[in-house]
Amino acid sequence: MNTKLFDQKGSEVGSVELNEAIFWLEVNEGLIHRALVYQLANNRQVVAHTKTRGERRGSTRKIYRQKGTGRARMGSNRSPIRKKGWVAFGPRNTVNFTLSMNKKERRKAIFCALSSKLATNDLIIVDNISFDEAKTKNMVEMLKVLPYEKNILLALDAKNQNVERSAANLPSVKTILADYLNIKDLLKYKTLVLMKGSLDKLNNLTK
Repeated sequence: MNTKLFDQKGSEVGSVELNEAIFWLEVNEGLIHRALVYQLANNRQVVAHTKTRGERRGSTRKIYRQKGTGRARMGSNRSPIRKKGWVAFGPRNTVNFTLSMNKKERRKAIFCALSSKLATNDLIIVDNISFDEAKTKNMVEMLKVLPYEKNILLALDAKNQNVERSAANLPSVKTILADYLNIKDLLKYKTLVLMKGSLDKLNNLTK
């Protein structure tokens, strides 16, 4: 199967062949959802952490005697109902949120997302992108001639400092290496722009 090939000026310069094992799959929304949950869960940072009775500073002495004061019985100053006491049933940073998912399933989920981009005409293949210097203006001018909507994910085949820095100040554009394509970014960004050289890296994933 072939699709249009553009240059960075927005002109159609030919066509490029796409791997049917990557771009012509039936979209499995359940698998894509599982891959997204897997990625978000494994990237989760467990920050919330409360101290237990033993971790709180303070004396363990009983504040006042058990009987005869007319007040409610009270133990140490570390009680959870007192100021600066320990937190009962509070969150701890020992919770493990990591999930597991087969490597083949994760790859297939990415292929399904790529197939969905092609089916909805949200995939653009660009021959090459090169700027003489890193300027936001260069990226803005290129985006004006590309048929994209809302926001754009630009997948580069190799590190390109001028291109990456030119897009850094644009909130609707994210640059990423094709090796690091992931479900979260593919779902977040409406249009995917792939470099022609990025297709070879994706084809290697099917081997």
